Amino acid sequence: MLLRKYRFKLLVVAASVLISLYLLYPTFRDWQLSSSLKQLHGPDSLAFVEKHEEEIREARSKRIKLGLDLQGGMRVVLEVNVVKLLDDLAKNKDDVFAQVMAEVLEEVKHTNESPVVILRRHFEARQVRMSRYYGSLRDDNDRIASTLEDESKKAIDRAMEIVGNRVNQYGVSEPNIQKLGGQRIIVELPGVSRETEVRQLLQGTALLEFKLLREPEVANRVMWSIDQHLAKAGGVADSSDTTSALRDTSELAAAARDTSAGPADTAKIATPEGELTPEEFARKHPFFSLAMTSQQYSGEAIVAEENKDRVRRILERDDVRRLIPPDMEFLWSAKPDNRLASSGKRYYVLYPVKRTAELTGGVIVNAKATIDPSFNQPIVTMEMNSEGSREWARITGANINKRIAVVMDNGVFSAPVVRNKITGGHSQIEGMTNLDEARLLEIVLKAGALPAPVEIVEQRSVGPSLGEDSIRTGLLSSVLATVLTIGFMVIYYRNGGVVADIALVFCLLFLVAVLAAFQGTLTLPGIAGIILTLAVAVDANVLIYERVREEQATGKTLRASIDAGYEKAFSAIFDSNLTTFITGVILYQFGSGPVQGFALTLMIGIVASMFSAIFITRVIFNILTDTYGLKVNFG
Repeated sequence: MLLRKYRFKLLVVAASVLISLYLLYPTFRDWQLSSSLKQLHGPDSLAFVEKHEEEIREARSKRIKLGLDLQGGMRVVLEVNVVKLLDDLAKNKDDVFAQVMAEVLEEVKHTNESPVVILRRHFEARQVRMSRYYGSLRDDNDRIASTLEDESKKAIDRAMEIVGNRVNQYGVSEPNIQKLGGQRIIVELPGVSRETEVRQLLQGTALLEFKLLREPEVANRVMWSIDQHLAKAGGVADSSDTTSALRDTSELAAAARDTSAGPADTAKIATPEGELTPEEFARKHPFFSLAMTSQQYSGEAIVAEENKDRVRRILERDDVRRLIPPDMEFLWSAKPDNRLASSGKRYYVLYPVKRTAELTGGVIVNAKATIDPSFNQPIVTMEMNSEGSREWARITGANINKRIAVVMDNGVFSAPVVRNKITGGHSQIEGMTNLDEARLLEIVLKAGALPAPVEIVEQRSVGPSLGEDSIRTGLLSSVLATVLTIGFMVIYYRNGGVVADIALVFCLLFLVAVLAAFQGTLTLPGIAGIILTLAVAVDANVLIYERVREEQATGKTLRASIDAGYEKAFSAIFDSNLTTFITGVILYQFGSGPVQGFALTLMIGIVASMFSAIFITRVIFNILTDTYGLKVNFG
């Protein structure tokens, strides 16, 4: 009867435990799969990955992620050389300008102030108008400074976009790229150790190209050949005539959309060959079950994000490469296509393009995202130099109604249709869904013009063996701290200490579960934050227990002393934890890397310790005293 009194509180505790175990299961499953994969080699490991690919991806996306100091990798801090950008933007240069730039370069090394502000101050100190070197003669210093600030911000955004695209092309799993201050970019690459290769990857000049898309009939024929080759290699031969079958590729690939949208069921898939089960379709058409085509995306393939690596591996096979013409290649869209987003899934477009570029981005002198006043649609205007203008007029004149892909570092950002011959070097690109997408294309196009150099100012590498040592020592220290804390509480507070230790276990469970839920990254300082959380959790119980002992000394009953101890100690516990939490917020907001890892685990631990040390222990004490009539000893 008395247990029914605490039924709701017990349900809250049970629900919290079950949700925590659910959130931690992907981490446990990822550990299982990784352990199994380490025991395999060569073809066996590849077969294992292909068989469990979806499960591996799902578990890896929801697990507790490990920082570079625990799993190894590289952390690089890049600095965008805005001073060099300002030097390149100048329309003319003389001795005064050279002297000012030298002074600005020296001052930037010792301050975090914007280089544009410093540049303006030095010009005004010499009573020299900025319009002498920037903008037009009618522009005042305010207007020119605002324009230069805007160009500086765009240069940093451009560098962020270039670095992000290159890291994705490089194939790093779970990279972390973020802006630090006004000029720096932090790049964390887990599992990467090739220092020279990474430096070249991050510092190299962006390669912007314009490539023609291959004709839809050619692309469909190649994809059909790949599909049939894979089917035969898998033991399923197709005797249908290739010419007639090519007419059915859109229908076949459209049917594949049903098989990739979710788990296979018993429903039949209607195809030109008759009704097939999802398993039969995947076996008979292994390529089109992963890559879909449609009339809207004529000649292109649409691939769900979870199938992207599988399709990439297929296209990299030597036997498949022989089926692709020498002058043709498949390139991925640099970003998921927003027009294909459905039910939370993301899709990439696979573009069939000519291997040789028609034009490179070095000829672009300006690009700007804006709104077309006639149709109220986002567009990007593009301006080329004289050499580019001549080539662009020839290319567009010879390829009217064809599509040209805008490619940067082998990622396709746009593939507009050529409507007419473009002369004068001024072009207009349409087809963006919103202004943000247009601004992204502007950044990409300007990557080939006036690039701000990117320099590596800090680099740190952590080997896998060092990461394993960090995990081992971190876990050892955590276990040792937990055991000593548990032992002290039991010795000093007797069975009351046992209840506090039970709450400590709950606290750790909730902490790591919340860390997994928010996809936080566990670092070595984060482990230090966990150890500190143990002290914070026990400290709350120490305050409560000491207060209970004081109340018992006045002659109150055990139950009354427990109630008074919790009520009177709560304000002190809440105030101390609140101030610590505020400190954690400040550390997380203004810190970076290891500091953020420590602050994150500290903040989560404070909330978890408050719940376990105050709510859970009180429920246990109430049940022990009211239901079972047990005497609790607080030492």
